[in-house]
Parts: sequence; C-alpha cells; structure tokens
Amino acid sequence: MKRKFFITALLLFCFAICYAVITGMSGQWSSVFNAPDGNQYPLTYTFKIDADKLTGTLETAGMSIPIDSGKVNGGDVSFSVSVQGISYAHKGKYYTTADSIGMDVTFEGNKGHITLTRPK
Repeated sequence: MKRKFFITALLLFCFAICYAVITGMSGQWSSVFNAPDGNQYPLTYTFKIDADKLTGTLETAGMSIPIDSGKVNGGDVSFSVSVQGISYAHKGKYYTTADSIGMDVTFEGNKGHITLTRPK
C-alpha cells in the first residue's frame, strides 16, 4: 500500500513539474539579435503553449510574424518564422531557475544565438 501511494505521489509530482515548465514559457519574451553584418534587431516573442504545441508571434522591425511548426518537449522548444521568404529555424531550451530561454537561430546557412528574457 505504501509503495502504491509513493508511486502515485511521485507521478503527480513529475506531472506538476512538467506542467510548470511548459506553462512557464507562455507569455512575452525579448532579445536583441546581433546579425553577422553588425546590425542589431530588437525581437519580441509572444508564446502560447497548449500541451506540446507552441504558437504565437515574433515582433520585429514593425512586423508581426506568426510562429510556424512550434513544438515543446519538456524544457526544449523549436519553431520557425518566415520573413520575406527566408525561414528562420529556432531551437532552444527554457531555464527555469534563470527564467530565460537560450535559443539558436539558423537561417541561410548562418547560425546565431540569442537569450530571451522577460521584458521589464
């Protein structure tokens, strides 16, 4: 009986942790992308999470761009955005203790890294 109770409690705890990680990514995030040409682009992401699906928008340079193919798996996140026919693949990890997301962005053979934080 004690073992059954312990296993049930452990499963509920694991579910609660996973739920907290997933819902913790919802909301608004910001960063600055330093392009290879030296230009800086302020970025604002708005994430909405439903189970393992990520939707939302990227706001930059006066444009609102929808997030495509968004997925969440625990603290890992991936999606893409398309700007003027160029696809920007995003892969990242949510860090609960720092409340930040480390994100690798790949486009036209180039790769960059950004850190998303909550706007203040």
